[in-house]
Amino acid sequence: MTAASATIPAEHREDVERLWNYHNMGHEIRPVDVGIGLGSHDLGVAKIATELYFKKMYPWLVFTGANAPTTIETFPRGEAIHYRGYAVENGVPADAILVETQARNTSQNIEFTRAALIEQGIEAYSVILMTRPYQQRRAYATCRKIWPEIEVTCTSLPLSLDEYVARIGNPKKVIDMLVGDTQRIEKYADFGFAIPQDFPDNVRESFLRLAKSGYTSRLV
Repeated sequence: MTAASATIPAEHREDVERLWNYHNMGHEIRPVDVGIGLGSHDLGVAKIATELYFKKMYPWLVFTGANAPTTIETFPRGEAIHYRGYAVENGVPADAILVETQARNTSQNIEFTRAALIEQGIEAYSVILMTRPYQQRRAYATCRKIWPEIEVTCTSLPLSLDEYVARIGNPKKVIDMLVGDTQRIEKYADFGFAIPQDFPDNVRESFLRLAKSGYTSRLV
């Protein structure tokens, strides 16, 4: 894909930016007991997890994730394994990292990480969840449902929308993912997978316009 084609179509930019901003929780990041990197196709999760470790935001780091259809080619050994490899190569001590390799969705990421920490005797009262930029809100809502007693904040590698699209190299994939995650905010609350979140009318309108324009591959 050329640089010219790796951009958000002008006719959809306002709607895409609105969804992008909606999913950014804007949490203030402070030291916590454990950092948790949620597996995905985006190595930026491992990068921000590594950066925050060296900023002394947590003494323990968990990478969680098996594989999904969108990650099997990029991370054939599994999402968490590749994330750990990045962190260790960039100086994070191997004995500060736990790896959870079975989770195949966000609920399992949280549930299995919690179990792994208990098994290792690591007490956690506060965590930072590190995700793709457009997964922050869903990850937060899921964690609050699955692990209600934990203090949770969310963050991602700090990139603008255009920087992120350039990094991924596929605007349609990014928009499809944004649209899919936006739909899941309400759907997963209805299914009992997550706590309800505010869903402004202008966000709903942008979601519907983008879905109508064909960005539907990640809808449930």
